[in-house]
Amino acid sequence: MADKITAEPRTEFGKGAARRIRRDDKVPAVIYGHGEAPVHVTLPGHDTWIAIKHGGANALLDLQIEGKSQLALTKQIQVDPITRVIEHIDFVAVRRGEKVHVDVPIHVVGEAGPDTLVVTENAVVSVEAEATHIPEWFEVSVEGAEVGTLIHASDLTIPSGSTLLSDPELLIVNVAQQISEEALEAELEEAEAEAGIEHEESDEAAAEGESAEGEGDEAAAEGDSAE
Repeated sequence: MADKITAEPRTEFGKGAARRIRRDDKVPAVIYGHGEAPVHVTLPGHDTWIAIKHGGANALLDLQIEGKSQLALTKQIQVDPITRVIEHIDFVAVRRGEKVHVDVPIHVVGEAGPDTLVVTENAVVSVEAEATHIPEWFEVSVEGAEVGTLIHASDLTIPSGSTLLSDPELLIVNVAQQISEEALEAELEEAEAEAGIEHEESDEAAAEGESAEGEGDEAAAEGDSAE
């Protein structure tokens, strides 16, 4: 169910206007879609942050604009990397019953078998879903999984009303053999062998250079003494 947010039409644009909006704890946003001209709005900062957090990667908001309701699907969210404040949001206008293409994140849960390494090969899959029933995520369990276990997109549980768009053979999770500390050290030593030789040659050249400089200094000192 979409969270209701009261939105105000926005008539001021530019960086200065955006800064003033953010100082008032509000968020500038724009709504695209359905062949209509973009609609620029201002949203309440705290309520919007809560709604986005609740809705996840594909949050659906019910924007109340001058008494009219507009369902809007988040497509791009700009967040300040330091303050974590939402700076701007791009929405796509949708209608109830309309189907949309979205990328849904993968959540890996559980503990695989001993001596295994769980590798997430793809963190999202594409699906077609009703705008009001977008899966928040797909859960993949690796509980007790043994080495060699492969989980593909076709193994995911797709809810009714949604259709997998990604290649069914897309590899999602690979349960590999964990490398022992000894084996890892051996691989590192082997990988660094050639670099080590080059490093030693470089050290020898540097030492020869320092030796030559030292001899030059001694000769200069002897010349000064002779004078």
